[in-house]
Amino acid sequence: MTDQYYEDRLSKLSRLAALGHDPYGRRFEGVRANGEVRHHAERLGLEPGQIDDSAVVRVAGRIVLRREMGKLTFLAIRDSTGDMQIGISKSRVGEAGWAAAECFDLGDIIGIDGPLGRTKTNEITVWARSTTMLGKSLRPPPEKWHGLQDVDLRYRERYVDLFANPEVMQVFKARSRVIDAVRDYFRGEGFLEVETPMLQPIYGGAAARPFVTHHNSLDLDLYLRISPELYLKRLLVGGMERVFEINRNFRNEGISTLHNPEFTMMECYQAYADLTDMMRHVEGLTSKCIEVMGGGFKRRFKQIELEFAPPWPRRTYIELLRQHAGLDLKDSAAVADKARAHNIATKTADGADLDPAIVANRLFEATVEPHLVQPQFVTEYPAALCPLTRRKEDDPALALRFEAFAAGMELGNAYTELNDPAVQRQTLSAQVKGEGDETMRVMDADFLRALEYGMPPAGGLGVGMDRLVMLLTNSASIRDVILFPLQRPHGKD
Repeated sequence: MTDQYYEDRLSKLSRLAALGHDPYGRRFEGVRANGEVRHHAERLGLEPGQIDDSAVVRVAGRIVLRREMGKLTFLAIRDSTGDMQIGISKSRVGEAGWAAAECFDLGDIIGIDGPLGRTKTNEITVWARSTTMLGKSLRPPPEKWHGLQDVDLRYRERYVDLFANPEVMQVFKARSRVIDAVRDYFRGEGFLEVETPMLQPIYGGAAARPFVTHHNSLDLDLYLRISPELYLKRLLVGGMERVFEINRNFRNEGISTLHNPEFTMMECYQAYADLTDMMRHVEGLTSKCIEVMGGGFKRRFKQIELEFAPPWPRRTYIELLRQHAGLDLKDSAAVADKARAHNIATKTADGADLDPAIVANRLFEATVEPHLVQPQFVTEYPAALCPLTRRKEDDPALALRFEAFAAGMELGNAYTELNDPAVQRQTLSAQVKGEGDETMRVMDADFLRALEYGMPPAGGLGVGMDRLVMLLTNSASIRDVILFPLQRPHGKD
């Protein structure tokens, strides 16, 4: 932005004030959405060139286009439902109104009162009888109103992105509908929506590094939660048999097109259920979201057509690793050799061997997950990866767990939950001693105490809401579906 543009807009702001207009407006009641007004105009059946002086409306929005034709000015104003053409004629608004309109710039937020009509070119138009400045823009909008193009700037200045790119507004409206649909689905299944702590004295429930903060009054280190799992299971102990939560998780890890350190997760837990019930819920909530969005079960994502119609295929972890990596999960030496061939570390920073299950899973992520394109469930993960999960009865080395995949990315994670306190103490103790993932080396004694009071057998499920919205809106990056994604500060490489 040059000083010239800024000074010119400041000058117009002063002129508006001198004309008796508040450049930043006040309450402006009775505004009708542009989309509603356009629909109303269609019902009136106006002919080209006709103005219906009895059809007076009040609209408001941001100026996105301005064309001057002598004593006639055409504007386009934009609200969240679309654009509306405004006609300002000097003969209709008078000298004072025309002087005020001459101070209007692209980006200004204005209100208009006037009748509906159509121009000779058949464009629905509100013909201004009066105009009201509601918010003077001192910064010019992007040069071309077909959109703010710089991707980094779009995320940093989402407030510009939303009004400059109408399709972005549609994505976030769709996100709201998806979250509403998920809520409706679980309420329809008899679940109770709850809220659990985001500040936790002990983090747990997932393999991730937490953000650490400090409570001054209690002189206590706390963690932003990486998962609500252990608190939701406490509610099962307390007798809340079907619970779900949609809220933020925080993981102090990398940023990519699939990862943001702050993200939205839906987690649910159902007493007397198992992972097969959780599969049904994944298919059910996805179907509900597609229903409210429209468009059917076949949906485009990037260059792929995804088929979301249930039932989704089920494949085991072992068979997929054999198919795409060409080895047996139980052959640790072969797994290590293949991992090294893919530049995957097999040792810790201090030279100790990594748990073979962790090495195998990193290999799985590299060699198998890119092939998991169509929506599907992957079952029977190595038990060492899943300290909170019940084991398979005929093979305790495998966990009763599945992950849902689509377009090569994980969409959800579910267990048949472990409710035996002795086994749970054993698996958590093994993690603390250094067995398994290094980010899960924590012991939650209160959670174990809760299990000792008795937790019913249960199924649990977590679904990444941001990724679900990505898939259903054909958005290539997670930052496209988060209003204010975390960005590196300006000037830092």
